[in-house]
Amino acid sequence: QVQLVESGGGMVQAGASLTLSCSADERTFETLAMGWFRQVPGQEREFVASISRIGAFTAYADSVKDRFTISRDNAENTLHLQMNNLKPEDTAAYYCAARTAPRIYTPYESEYAYDSWGQGTQVTVSS
Repeated sequence: QVQLVESGGGMVQAGASLTLSCSADERTFETLAMGWFRQVPGQEREFVASISRIGAFTAYADSVKDRFTISRDNAENTLHLQMNNLKPEDTAAYYCAARTAPRIYTPYESEYAYDSWGQGTQVTVSS
C-alpha cells in the first residue's frame, strides 16, 4: 500500500474554486492509477474523478464534469483536483486513492479497484 496525504480543502462560497492535492510516499508513483472520491456523513463514498498512470486518460462523475479537472505530476509524486464553480452539493470529505495499475491507459472508477486511501480533506461550500 501507498501512503497518501491530501491537502487543500477548506470552506468557500458557491462559485469559488479550490485545488486539492495528494502527495504519495511512493518512489514508483508512475505505476499508480489515481482517483478522487468524496463522502458525506451517512452516505456512501462517491466517485469524483480518476486518472491513468501517465495522465493521458481521465474519467469524471457526471456531477463534476466540466467543473473539475484531475491532473498528476509524476515528477513530484502529486495528484491534483482543480475544482471550479463549486456548489453546496460538492460539500464532502474528499479522499485520494491509488492502486498499482498494469495498464498505463486505464483510469479506474470503482472504489473497490483501489487499495490505498488518504485520510481525507474537508471541502465545505456555502450558498
